[in-house]
This record gives sequence, structure tokens and C-alpha cells, in this order.
Amino acid sequence: MFSENLFQTIGQIAILLVISLIIILIASLILGIILLKRNMLIFPKLVLFALDFLYSPLKKLSKALGFDDVMVDHIGVEIRNQINEKKFKDIDNKKKILVFPHCLRDPNCEATLNETGLVCTHCGKCTIGVIKPKAEEIGYKVFIFPGSTFVNKIVKENDFDSVIGIACYEDLNKSMMKLSNFNPQGILLSRAGCFKTAVDIKTVLDKIGYCNTINDKKIEIVNSCSKDEYKLKD
Repeated sequence: MFSENLFQTIGQIAILLVISLIIILIASLILGIILLKRNMLIFPKLVLFALDFLYSPLKKLSKALGFDDVMVDHIGVEIRNQINEKKFKDIDNKKKILVFPHCLRDPNCEATLNETGLVCTHCGKCTIGVIKPKAEEIGYKVFIFPGSTFVNKIVKENDFDSVIGIACYEDLNKSMMKLSNFNPQGILLSRAGCFKTAVDIKTVLDKIGYCNTINDKKIEIVNSCSKDEYKLKD
């Protein structure tokens, strides 16, 4: 009799836990959608905890409900950007790193590979060659990763307090999750994929604070920060 009651109690607890989990999953998605649609941040740390801890179930639930399969990653990136934005801006640029994915390279890229990643020659054929010298001009360390294994290496061998990453939704969210102690900021690729991807140059320059820093230092620049487009070399 006692054992029957025990198993019944355990079964009821299990059902309650499953129901609670489903409620948390749905609530997290709803709050995340509100953020994306209305730019309203509601219980951000709670939602972020749910997104990280229940990442796989949330991805499956999102897909089952007919949403885009990267919506969970999109929500994660946006919440992290907003939560970390103030701390990120308060950190000196010399304590920040900017990370590019190798897929942004031009097909005829002449960059060489060393222990820190790809070494850009600033040929100007891709967005990396345009943005990298500007980021370095205002104090950033810049890295181009040919693979995820370089992330741990850079973290171990460099002293920094914040990081900006450029990637697709899923890679960006997972990287920001891994580097959560470094006040990460993320910039999404405007064209994703594994080859000949793209990112908006002005968006990156705005995010790293290039124009504000240049204006404060009164440095003369070739490209106007008010321009909406930056041309690459043919």
C-alpha cells in the first residue's frame, strides 16, 4: 500500500514537473517574441536563463509551433545585446576584441594563417579589410577565426573585458553564451551561409563606436560616418 502511494506521488510530481516545464518554455517564447516585435525587455535574465538551460527543448518547441528555427537564437542574441550594452560601452576599446568569421572573406583572399587566426592584408576586397583597420585605429584587437577551436585559444591568450562577434544567428548565440562573462555584443550577418557571406559595414562601425570615437579625437577620416554604403574594391 505504501509503495503504491509512493509511486503515485512520484508520478504526480513528474506530471507537475512536465507541465511546469511546458509552461516555462511557452512563457519564454512569448516574452522573447514580445522583445523581437515590440522591443520590450520583460524579465530578461529569467528568459535568458530559460533560453540557455532549455535551449534544445525550446528549439524543438519553436519548430513544432511553426516558428523560424532560428528564432530562439535571435531572441538570445537580442537579449544579450541589450543586457550587456551599457557595460560594453563603458569598457575601454583597448580591452575589447572584434571577431570575424572566415566566411566573410573574398574568394580570392590572400590572407595567411597563423596561431592567432587569419592574417588580413587589408586588400579591401571584402568587409573585413574595410572594417579591421578602422577597429584597430580606435583600440580594438581584431581576429578572423577559421574555426570554433580558435575561440578557446584567444580567450586563454588575450587579456580583454568584452567581445563583439559577427556570425549567423545560431553560431552567434552559442558564442555569446560561451563568452557570457565578457559582456558580449553580437552582429548578425546580412547574408548567411558558409561562403561569400556579408555584413553591413555601417552597422559594425556603429556597434564598435567608430564614429563617436573618431569625432571625440577629431581625427580626419576618408569615409564619412554618415554614409549608408561603403564600396569594396573590384
